[in-house]
Amino acid sequence: MGLNLGEAGTPPLPLCVSGPEWRPLSQREDKRLQAGLELALKQHAAWRPLMDGGKMAVGLVDLANPTGPRFAQVNGNTMMYAASLPKLMVLLAAFQGFEDGSLKETSEIHRDLIEMIRRSSNSSASQVIGRIGLRKIEALTRDRRYGFYDPQKGGGIWLGNSYSPGGEKNPEPITGLSYTATAYQLCRFYYLLAYGRLINPERSSQMLKILAFPDLPGKFVAVLAEAVPPNRLYRKSGEVRGFHADSVLVWAGTGRRYILVALIEDERGEQILKELVPVAEHVLRDSPAGRSVRGEEKTTR
Repeated sequence: MGLNLGEAGTPPLPLCVSGPEWRPLSQREDKRLQAGLELALKQHAAWRPLMDGGKMAVGLVDLANPTGPRFAQVNGNTMMYAASLPKLMVLLAAFQGFEDGSLKETSEIHRDLIEMIRRSSNSSASQVIGRIGLRKIEALTRDRRYGFYDPQKGGGIWLGNSYSPGGEKNPEPITGLSYTATAYQLCRFYYLLAYGRLINPERSSQMLKILAFPDLPGKFVAVLAEAVPPNRLYRKSGEVRGFHADSVLVWAGTGRRYILVALIEDERGEQILKELVPVAEHVLRDSPAGRSVRGEEKTTR
C-alpha cells in the first residue's frame, strides 16, 4: 500500500511504500534542499574552513512526505573517522544472523545490542563482534543488497576492529583506519531502516526499537530531547580525541520527520553538533517543498 498523507497523526515506522513509489536515496537528491543546506552551513564562518578542508560532513533527509523524501549533503562522500558509528553494522549483522539462523537470538545478545547502541558500550559491542566475526561483518557491509562500503565510491562505513584491546584487526583499505563512515552511507542506513528495507520490515522494526530511547546525552540529543519524546529518536553517536559524530532519525510529527548525520574533526565538534540541529530544522522549514507538505498536514490535525 502507498501512504495516505491526509491521515491524521504520524504514520508508524517502518514505512510502507509501494514499489513504484520507492526510489533509492541517490535518486532523492533535491536541488532546493541542497542549496538551502549549503547556504545555511556557510553562514557560520567558523564552519567554512572545516567544510572546505573535508573535516565536516553533513547529510540531511527530509521525510515530511514519506512518498517523496528529499536528500541533501555536504561532503557526503568524504570518508572520516567515525568512532562508534560503525556499531550500526554490528547491529545489522546481528539481526541478519538471527534471520538466517547463523546467530542464535538470545536475551543476552539483545541486552548487549541495547548496551552497544543506547549507551555505546565497547565491551558489549566486542562481545557481539566476537560472535559474528569481523570478516562476516565486512561481507555484509559490502553486500550488494546494502552497499554500505564501496571503494569505487569513496569507501563508506567500515568496522576494522573490536572495541576492546586485542583481537582480530581488519583496517579500512583506503585510510588504514579501524572505524570509518561517510555521511551519505549513514543517511542510507537510516533511510533503508525507516522504509523497512534492512533485511525485512519485521527486522527493521526490531532494530528501530533498539535505536530508540538514546541514553547518552549531548550532541543532537541535547537539543532534540527538549521537544521530541525519546521513543521518537533513533540515534547512534560517537566521539574520540577531537572527532565528534552523531546520527539520528527523528520521527515526531509535523516539522520533525527527518534524518540528520554529521561527522566533525574539531575540538569544538560537540558544540557544533548542538548548533547544527536548529540550522537543519530551519532549512527544512524554509524549503518550498517542506512548507507545502507541512502546511497540508497542519490542516488535517
